[in-house]
Amino acid sequence: MRILVTGVAGFIGFHTARRILLEGSEVVGIDNLNPYYDVALKEARLSILQSTEGFHFQHADISSRRGTELVFEKFRPERVVHLAAQAGVRYSIRNPHAYAESNLMGFLNVLQGCRLCGVNHLVYASSSSVYGANAKIPFSVEDSVDHPVSLYAATKKANELMAHAYSHLYGIPSTGLRFFTVYGPWGRPDMAPFLFTRAILEDRPIDVYNYGEMKRDFTYIDDVVEGIVRVLPLVPRVSPEAPGAGRLSGSPVAPYKIYNIGNNQPVSLLHFIKVLERCLGKEAKLNLMPMQAGDVPITFADIADLIRDVGYSPATTLEIGLPKFVAWYNSHYLTRQC
Repeated sequence: MRILVTGVAGFIGFHTARRILLEGSEVVGIDNLNPYYDVALKEARLSILQSTEGFHFQHADISSRRGTELVFEKFRPERVVHLAAQAGVRYSIRNPHAYAESNLMGFLNVLQGCRLCGVNHLVYASSSSVYGANAKIPFSVEDSVDHPVSLYAATKKANELMAHAYSHLYGIPSTGLRFFTVYGPWGRPDMAPFLFTRAILEDRPIDVYNYGEMKRDFTYIDDVVEGIVRVLPLVPRVSPEAPGAGRLSGSPVAPYKIYNIGNNQPVSLLHFIKVLERCLGKEAKLNLMPMQAGDVPITFADIADLIRDVGYSPATTLEIGLPKFVAWYNSHYLTRQC
């Protein structure tokens, strides 16, 4: 099977493409290698994929309508895993136009490609950020997501709505995955595990928002990829029994589905730092700060639907996953061993 993976040089895209290749499918990868963070890290991920049989790379930007069309026309993928996006809640406050170009126009171009090529399943990245100001926990796909607190979150909710419209109009089966705080080897430099590790090793203080009163449903990358590959063959169908309002996990008028992918075990930020300190053998210097705009105090995934439908079972605790990240960091950046 030929599967298109967008954002293939990104953190989740790289791991997903590698897993799909190992399982014997052909992967066409798209990435524009933008400089939002260290391009050398993206190129290092890409070099591993390019050494694998069955991988084809296209240096392309999904926000380019014609460029995206050409990739679909040339390779005619059967399925698409759409992971390319402008990431980052805080960056969306400083540079909002990047999110309109990549997350809205780019997603539209991917939807059009799926329509024109008759793709039989589109799996795309949404985000836990769509839950915004919701106070009820754990976050369920049945919950309303009408109160985003960042532009990034708003674009991700827009993606879900756009996917539903195309699923309804053109019969494109689509599955949205709301990821919860993904971490692990080859992780993004703008995320807490990377930022905190580098700062601690360099004897710099780390910024701890909301004075440490934060909880995150940290989800190890292997568990996330397991969820993606289990969902990929599960092509959604129209669900006549699904109420049209207040139930976003299915649709009575479209082959459309939404799932949470999380660890189902929120961890306090201060505990996360303690585990990281033990792994590094070094104490962190904390710079306690108020909550930042666009942030939320807790994320907590209800994964009951994913467990029921594909037998999803996240198996990696923070105490297992974080040392693996640090070991990779030390190896890749040639710092002292953990």
